[in-house]
Amino acid sequence: MKTYMFPGQGSQARGMGGSLFDAFPELTAKADEVLGYSIKELCLEDPRRELNKTQFTQPALFVVNALSYYKRVKESGAPDFLAGHSLGEFNALLAAECFDFETGLKLVKKRGELMSQTTEGAMAAIVNASREQIETLLKEKGLVNVDIANCNTPLQTVISGPTADIAACQDIFNFDKVMYVPLNTSGAFHSRLMIPAAQKFEAFLKKRKFSKPKIPVIANLTAQPYPDNAVVEYLSKQIHSSVLWSDTIHHLMSLSPDMEFTEIGHGDVLAKMILKIKQIAAKAAAPGKAPPAPAPAPAAAPAENNVAAAAPVAAPATKAADVAGAGTDRFAIAERKVADWNSRHPVGTRVKSKVTDQDALTTRTPAIVLFGHRAAVYMEGFNGYFDLDELSAA
Repeated sequence: MKTYMFPGQGSQARGMGGSLFDAFPELTAKADEVLGYSIKELCLEDPRRELNKTQFTQPALFVVNALSYYKRVKESGAPDFLAGHSLGEFNALLAAECFDFETGLKLVKKRGELMSQTTEGAMAAIVNASREQIETLLKEKGLVNVDIANCNTPLQTVISGPTADIAACQDIFNFDKVMYVPLNTSGAFHSRLMIPAAQKFEAFLKKRKFSKPKIPVIANLTAQPYPDNAVVEYLSKQIHSSVLWSDTIHHLMSLSPDMEFTEIGHGDVLAKMILKIKQIAAKAAAPGKAPPAPAPAPAAAPAENNVAAAAPVAAPATKAADVAGAGTDRFAIAERKVADWNSRHPVGTRVKSKVTDQDALTTRTPAIVLFGHRAAVYMEGFNGYFDLDELSAA
């Protein structure tokens, strides 16, 4: 049995889609007509730097996911099950023929516009703690307005809520191997702060008719198959509810121990999450084994991302000269490296990696300090951060 799964925000990068737009000229033209701009230009060139803005990100990903699916079906046939992470669920429903390409794109365009208007709030990833641990600590500390946004793996959860409350979580989730990673999002996605947007989206959805899925779609809202006639309810609630991704994968794995998962679209964020879910499940099931070791920390997410990005490359040891120049304060060392990098290298700088074969990289963000001590910069098309010590200008 096989499942096709579609990524959501955070998987976008300039150049995505490649030759798909020329392979599907009629659908590409239809997308241009619906959106009022060239989807091919946005995805391949992004001349106005709009691709990371929610109202552009969501339609762009929907189109690339959709064209990727049509290509995959031609080559390998239809799947047995479908799933999508947040925005990706729209592509799963498209593949299940609940609506056609044009209708789906109009839905996603409206969703992106509504979500981009909600600029209040913040998000952060909590790594190496279970959802139960996180909820218990939030309750104990009185942070009742913080919501669980994404349950990505058993040890990677995203929280969402008022900016001050999310910031207060930094001190709470900083013990043993537990880590707090702030996410660069434009709002508190998948939290109660999104209820007004969800209500507007529900009214928009009610104006349309949807067919029942022809292929089972596992819903973010319940981690169970979509019931008939549930599209309006589930897609509107999804905006302010938790994305139960880890539960979704466990459900699919329970249907077949040999379930084949294929990520359809740009990048491999979901594939890496599934690998971690399987590793943790295998360790937990092994007789006489210790509890699963904490997962490695993910990279901080790029702008407009509502899904934790791929795991970063391991940091090299701090150079002795750096320590001598700034004492033993690794935080000061990282801040100095970031300031020096940003003064010399603007966003869009071409760089080479000293430790991998990635020799044609382009920076997508300014350098930042990760985890309070790590100087790093996010790479376009890589879905992760590189340490500044690992890079040289091309």
